[in-house]
Amino acid sequence: MSAIPADLPLRMDLIGEEPYGAPQLDVPVCLNVNENPYPLDQEVVDAICQRVRQVAPGLNRYPDREHEDLRRALAVYLKKESGASLEPKQIWAANGSNEIMLQLFQAFGGPGRTALGCDPTYSMYPEYARDTFTDWELAHRLPDFSLDIETTIGRIKALRPAMVLVTSPNNPTGTALPMDQLTRLLEVCSKIPVAGADPSARPIVVVDEAYIEFRDPGTPSAVSLIGQYDHLAVSRTMSKAFAFAGARVGYLVASQGIVDAVRIVRMPYHMSALTQAAALAALEHTDLQLARVDQLRQTRRQTAEWLAGQKFHGQPLTVVPSASNFILFGIFPDRDAVFEAMKDEGVLIRAVGPQGYLRVCMGTDVEMERFRQTLVHVLKRF
Repeated sequence: MSAIPADLPLRMDLIGEEPYGAPQLDVPVCLNVNENPYPLDQEVVDAICQRVRQVAPGLNRYPDREHEDLRRALAVYLKKESGASLEPKQIWAANGSNEIMLQLFQAFGGPGRTALGCDPTYSMYPEYARDTFTDWELAHRLPDFSLDIETTIGRIKALRPAMVLVTSPNNPTGTALPMDQLTRLLEVCSKIPVAGADPSARPIVVVDEAYIEFRDPGTPSAVSLIGQYDHLAVSRTMSKAFAFAGARVGYLVASQGIVDAVRIVRMPYHMSALTQAAALAALEHTDLQLARVDQLRQTRRQTAEWLAGQKFHGQPLTVVPSASNFILFGIFPDRDAVFEAMKDEGVLIRAVGPQGYLRVCMGTDVEMERFRQTLVHVLKRF
């Protein structure tokens, strides 16, 4: 409930709005915000402490506002993780991928500009648009939540947006975006002038890869296309697979032109010296940081198979194929009632996305056993 008094001159478009955020509740099993459930290895913790100890005496000075060391370390990681050969000038970091996305909207959106998304998708996108006075438009996905490529292309041609946002794996559905569809979007956008901009301006295609490390092995990342398309921007994060959600580190991979555009709108010294130190320590231990990714993939596969074998009112549950660390499942006439019943028994999942669906992120083996037991018990009550 908002406590903003009426005599404050709040922007008219913000009146009645609520802050974004999933419930943060003290329950035994939290499977609602797609975190990596496993804590950092002690070797990584020690490395972070050592790095922070080294920079702590200099906290009276501002940090490196260009975070050059971090950008170099991210380039090394991307070479190893995705096979992409990138220069530090093609990489930019910020306080979580949320800040990266907001900076992209600040640089390329704005009054008179349009951003196009493909719903259902991440619910923060329209808020980035709202906060930057960017028009937000949608192209609806197919019934299986895969991209409706022809409809999306039609919307691009009709709207001539400044930004086209696609998410792979998609949140909240977990749906992957095939590379051939991405290249089609890139080719179309390379020929479409942006409405209200210089005639030579073309839409940027933003691929949100927050969950990309959970994809099946051998699946390429959009970062492999950076050298071919100057209007491609890929947003990533260390929050999920890297088990680094509390550190708030996201990064952008794009042409130098897009990175330099984002640098114009970034706040001065936006990444603290402590954040940079912690991120560098984590990137020095990528094998340890990502050690649980394959286990979480297996948990996803096992959970999807188990959910598909469950019934509600005599009908098998619908389980959306996922390339991420979460699964969307349903369909429930009153998903909120199921959500509340699960919460009351100590298991917090998420009522999000298309009506009738719930989302569960992958936890530890103990947490997933508790989830299964609780869901079976709850569904028997409805």
